[in-house]
Amino acid sequence: MSGTLYLVGTPIGNLEDMTFRAVRILKEADLIAAEDTRNSIKLLNHFDIHTPMESYHEFNKMDKGEELANRLEAGQNIALITDAGMPGISDPGEELVRISRDRGITVTAVPGPTAFATAAVISGRPCRRLAFEAFLPKDKKEHERVMAELRQETRTMLIYEAPHHLKKTLKELCQEIGPDRKITVTRELTKKFEEGLEMTLSEAVAYYETREPRGEYVLVLEGKSKEIQEEEYRSQFENLSLEEHMALYTDQGMDRKEAMKAVAKDRGVSKRDIYNELLK
Repeated sequence: MSGTLYLVGTPIGNLEDMTFRAVRILKEADLIAAEDTRNSIKLLNHFDIHTPMESYHEFNKMDKGEELANRLEAGQNIALITDAGMPGISDPGEELVRISRDRGITVTAVPGPTAFATAAVISGRPCRRLAFEAFLPKDKKEHERVMAELRQETRTMLIYEAPHHLKKTLKELCQEIGPDRKITVTRELTKKFEEGLEMTLSEAVAYYETREPRGEYVLVLEGKSKEIQEEEYRSQFENLSLEEHMALYTDQGMDRKEAMKAVAKDRGVSKRDIYNELLK
């Protein structure tokens, strides 16, 4: 009988966020697979956990993943932890989960803190619909594709960023998405110097012109509002004469009365306004 792969959430900053179940599972497991053993040993020592630990990270995830899966199939229980937060979110844990599931190995989670969810709920931005982007891609073409998607995104967006890239990312977002878009810049979540600064993108750029970013950041960015969407939709008709606009619909077989109704909706005016303009 195969063992179980436990995805164990660990604190993103404050060690008091460690759950009783997480401590128990880490103590009972046959092996702990950690993204960075040098970092994780501090956590294990704090909670008096002496389970053997091995590294599993981005650069060994394929070979090591197969090895860990073999040990799971042999009956060992393995706990996977990341540097902070939930394994599998913006780290190589998802690869081990895929390998394990492909082999029919049981995978379960011991829930814990996540930086993007923590940032979202303290940000003041709507949280019913979220778009989690993690770190923006480094590949140029992929980066451009993602930025094009973010320009049209209506959900609240969450982006991870390192301090040495923060200024560049804020400037790019300001240019691509707009200076007036609201953002909450969070950093050092659950730690002593936690911050959640709410401002516009242009204000964020100006703020960090005179300050050096410190700590790990989660950017919580306002999605495109319904008002902006409607304004952009109407703007595409600004250079059309009324008759040209009408022709867009009548050429498709729509009768003139229905075409006037559609044009009025496009331009955000009443059907009577369109009728009166056409009479002129």
